[in-house]
Amino acid sequence: MTPSRIWEWMSGPRGAIYFWIALGSGLGGVARLWCAEMAPRVFGEAFPWGILLVNIAGSFVIGLFFALTGPEGSLRVSTTARQFVMTGLCGGYTTFSAFSLDTLHLMRDGRALAAGANVVLSVALCIAAAWLGHAVAARLSRR
Repeated sequence: MTPSRIWEWMSGPRGAIYFWIALGSGLGGVARLWCAEMAPRVFGEAFPWGILLVNIAGSFVIGLFFALTGPEGSLRVSTTARQFVMTGLCGGYTTFSAFSLDTLHLMRDGRALAAGANVVLSVALCIAAAWLGHAVAARLSRR
């Protein structure tokens, strides 16, 4: 692909979506780093609270935004705005790969119970947070 074709593509509607997703991912990544660094200061370093809390919050936000902006939701936004929040911000913010690495480290350190707790809490609480976000959006949409 020539530079002029790349510029043509980037300046079109598809390129704009990629730009907004990239911007959202960057902002989400910065927010994730901040949360992951703050959590050990608040809760201690014995458990990977930062990543757990990031994944719960991200799951809540994606559930909330999905329901609020979906066909039955009360908030009308463009496809680009949905992509920015759900794919960009939430994708850059949530950290399943970091969760996996934290769990691996707990297992390698001989802390199987903590590793199991991290897996169970992450999955159960993130699903619950997504459900709660969806429920809050449904309640807000009825107003």
